Amino acid sequence: MIDFLNHIDHAIFSFLNGLHNPFFDHLMFLATNEFVWLPLYLFFVYFVIRKYKWNVLLILLFAGLMLLAGDQLSNLVKDTVQRFRPSHQPGLMVHIVDAYKGGSYGFYSAHASNTSCVLIFLILIMGKNKRIVWIPALVWTLIMSYSRIYLGVHYPGDTLAGWIAGCLVGFLFGKGAELVCKFITQSGVEDPVSAKPKFNKTSKGPAKA
Repeated sequence: MIDFLNHIDHAIFSFLNGLHNPFFDHLMFLATNEFVWLPLYLFFVYFVIRKYKWNVLLILLFAGLMLLAGDQLSNLVKDTVQRFRPSHQPGLMVHIVDAYKGGSYGFYSAHASNTSCVLIFLILIMGKNKRIVWIPALVWTLIMSYSRIYLGVHYPGDTLAGWIAGCLVGFLFGKGAELVCKFITQSGVEDPVSAKPKFNKTSKGPAKA
């Protein structure tokens, strides 16, 4: 069964990795760089600020811990499973761009995991109806994941496993952030910007004798 799944994984990889040309070589090499997507990250933060005001600091803390946990979990699984990336697999014909090969092991994809956990996190904290936020996050996840296969550094199975792991991590931290923010709201804690100063009503003018 494992051999059959590996055969399917290799076959799909060879097909997708073989769909290359100079234009997409350059495009996918850019797409796999996390810093290229900085405007999209700011776009997400803008909408989170609009909804959560000063609680955005708490949301960003949960997001940072989520990405750290997801990244470390991916590294742990890579070192445990020790499945070679296609770019390091002996005897496998792989299209490589700009001599980029990544590390030795590729199961599972941290890029796929991190993007999918952000997607699930945003859906949970912003709501499923906020399509203007989670649809760009979904497109980002798909492009980033495909770029890893295109560049020859991950099998499709690596990205699929990354999606599953990322969704689980994103769900846990998203629910955690959602519950903590709800608790803060119900406890009556107000942020310093939206809270309005309260004044005691006093009589106008001097008191009559």
